[in-house]
Amino acid sequence: MQLRYVFSELRQGLRRNLSMHVAVVLTLFVSLTLVALGVLLNQQADRAAERYGNELQIAVYLCREDDQSPSCNTAATEPQKEEIQAVIDDNAEVASSDFETREEAFDKMRELFDFPDEYFEGSDPVMTAENMPEAIWITLKNPKESAGITSAVAGLPGVSRVVDNREVVVRIYDTLDVLQKGALAVAGFLVLAALLLVANTIRLAAFARRKEIGIMRLVGASTLYITLPFLLEALVTAVISVVLAGGALAALMKFGVQDKLAESLAFIPWIGWPELTTSVIVIAILGPLLTLLPTLLLTRKYLKV
Repeated sequence: MQLRYVFSELRQGLRRNLSMHVAVVLTLFVSLTLVALGVLLNQQADRAAERYGNELQIAVYLCREDDQSPSCNTAATEPQKEEIQAVIDDNAEVASSDFETREEAFDKMRELFDFPDEYFEGSDPVMTAENMPEAIWITLKNPKESAGITSAVAGLPGVSRVVDNREVVVRIYDTLDVLQKGALAVAGFLVLAALLLVANTIRLAAFARRKEIGIMRLVGASTLYITLPFLLEALVTAVISVVLAGGALAALMKFGVQDKLAESLAFIPWIGWPELTTSVIVIAILGPLLTLLPTLLLTRKYLKV
């Protein structure tokens, strides 16, 4: 196989259909960026769930030694904890539960508010793990059915309070969910437009080279030899689109998320570079597939000269 001919045809094909290739690149760039945004929003929702619990969770805080709750006279004892856990385990509304120690709650609080380390160190720290309450995080089977377990544990000895943050959390998740579905829906339409542009580009390229392809068929050139320039054209447009989308996402992460949102809304655990890498890997796989697969299918039709 003469690679010089293949790369020569590649350059001519890119130059001959430059406007069509630019249209494909721009459409793929926007659609891949929106797909990656959908992936990022999904990861953002997962990070928020790790911090605040998901829409199925409520928290049962146990009494501390100096608890100000009128239901607490002293810290929750081991028999009281066992009784509370038994009530939770026997309730039909509960899917699972997770006991959170003071140390785990302290670490979560430090991560949440991002206070300087000197606040928690030295001879007179602002707060220690002993100031944090133990808690039992309950995951419900149905987010609409929580009245039974709430009333069952609210009055038990050793329970300070039952906190249901789901109304607030659900609003955050609903907003992320709408944004994610919107981004993916628009990306779907743009991907369809990109596929049509790829098909049109292949048709025009095959029509422009129909005499040359016919001669190659007569002299016994293989299908791979004839198809390879078209595949390389598709691969080049995909690589350029992925690079542009990755660059746009990196700029969004740096200037939008880290420099703006992370500073102004510090109480929310924002996604970072590892999540961006995952999104870029997704579009790096998706981009070439969106151009190579239709090219492979359509060249079987248009190159039968």
